[in-house]
Amino acid sequence: MKEDLALASPLAYASDPSPLQDTCVAIAEPKNAVFVNGKFCKNPNLTVAEDFFYSGLDKPGNISNPVGSAVTPVNVAQIAGLNTLGISAVRIDYAPYGQNPPHTHPRATEILTVLEGTLLVGFVTSNPENGLFTKVLNKGDVFVFPIGLIHFQFNIGYTNAVAIAGLSSQNPGVIAIANAMFGSDPAVDPDFLARAFQLEKNMVEYLQSRFWYANN
Repeated sequence: MKEDLALASPLAYASDPSPLQDTCVAIAEPKNAVFVNGKFCKNPNLTVAEDFFYSGLDKPGNISNPVGSAVTPVNVAQIAGLNTLGISAVRIDYAPYGQNPPHTHPRATEILTVLEGTLLVGFVTSNPENGLFTKVLNKGDVFVFPIGLIHFQFNIGYTNAVAIAGLSSQNPGVIAIANAMFGSDPAVDPDFLARAFQLEKNMVEYLQSRFWYANN
């Protein structure tokens, strides 16, 4: 019956499963642990408050880089207690005219709140529409980036900007579009990219020769 339902459904769903216990603190040592959701679970009897704590999100990231932004993640790698809970957060700092370049989170919807500054944000829907949805956000404004869609933020102000975002996965992942296409290791065949992006091959080779900075 399950197989029949899977074949009949036109949709595929990808998200973190709901937790089946109160806590499942990630642990690197698998001895005497149970494998759940990609991370081993710590013995609940050994769980402590520190497993659910992180300090330092008040500190700005280093925005002296080519894109003028820095992402400070708080996911299961920083808070082991997030394991199986399907949520994480980031702090994003922007220099004046800095940007968080076009990227996507394959496993999470993102909800972003501006704490300081003015941001131009947006996302692009899937083919064939490729609709662009943009908004100028000021302090206290909130915007949502749907799961898997390419999105970006751009500081259009004269001063630094700061935002906090929540993501619907303990490990949302990030794929920066330019980095993935032109900075992969090994490199994608430039003849293929030239045709795919309708560029001259020498332009593709130039782009591949550049250093593609990852702000996270």
